[in-house]
Amino acid sequence: MLMPPFTLHHPGSVQEAISIASNIIADGETFDWVAGGTDVLPNYKWRINPKPHVISLANIPEAKQLSPYDIGCMTPLSQLTEVNGMHPLIVEAAGKIASSLIRKSATVGGNLCLDTRCFWYNQSEDWRRSIDWCHKADCGTGADCRVIPNQNTLCVATYQGDLAPNFMALGATITLISPEGERVIPLHDFYQLDGMKKNILKQGEFLLKVTLPSDAFELTGSYQKLRVRESWDFPEAGIAIAWKKGDYKSLKIASTALESIPKLHREQVDSINAEGWSKKESIIELAAMVRKSVKPVNNTSLPPNYRRSVVRVLTKRALKNIGCE
Repeated sequence: MLMPPFTLHHPGSVQEAISIASNIIADGETFDWVAGGTDVLPNYKWRINPKPHVISLANIPEAKQLSPYDIGCMTPLSQLTEVNGMHPLIVEAAGKIASSLIRKSATVGGNLCLDTRCFWYNQSEDWRRSIDWCHKADCGTGADCRVIPNQNTLCVATYQGDLAPNFMALGATITLISPEGERVIPLHDFYQLDGMKKNILKQGEFLLKVTLPSDAFELTGSYQKLRVRESWDFPEAGIAIAWKKGDYKSLKIASTALESIPKLHREQVDSINAEGWSKKESIIELAAMVRKSVKPVNNTSLPPNYRRSVVRVLTKRALKNIGCE
């Protein structure tokens, strides 16, 4: 399938990238940032909201930094290994993403900023035209959401990235760069509950790096993932858990592929901690509470009721894997 025409920009520094973005915005035009391109470029081929300009982050030195605590947005997933000093939970999660070939191109920034997915959204323009337009893929047509008919105020496309819940469980922050300057925020504050916007990036802003807290390597974690094909597919449900062994108050649970954003389940953990842990009973109760808190819809390969029921199983497995029993 042919790529639609666009102008590709190759800035060599953060300042040059911001300058190009500012000029495009000033001209009244739109653009996309691209890192590895494993998500953006296939969407362009399907004519899913292509832009006249694309700005690559590939030549920006700061975007390629890689240390145990600072990971640049251009870091390929294949480099998230123990040899490079990465946290074991991040190594585990990265190894479960797509295929080994894709992991050589796909990047940390791209995975964290992954576009939401949906049966109706991830189709060719001709396919969408044959039935009706999609609220998200065909902006400006006034189309209703195909998953929840008769409304076009909210998109329920599903976020299916793997790294976000794991970084969230480890308490990671991210650095965002824009023409207005730099801001550092907790990763769990990066996402917002609307599949159309999907995160809080402002116009002209991009994610430069993700940073782990100083005590991250004191945490033990586990990532449990449901997918149709073990060697390839996006998650249909994912649960990431981390804690300082023996410290139940440090426990963090995050989920992915169940709603339009990855979610940190603080209320459920706090509720169990308030009651006091009772080993097996607390695990069962916490898993049930996490299951009840998610609301998947019918827009991925597996039915929502099944995905929701599996959440309880994945949560119990992850808790047992980290010795939380």
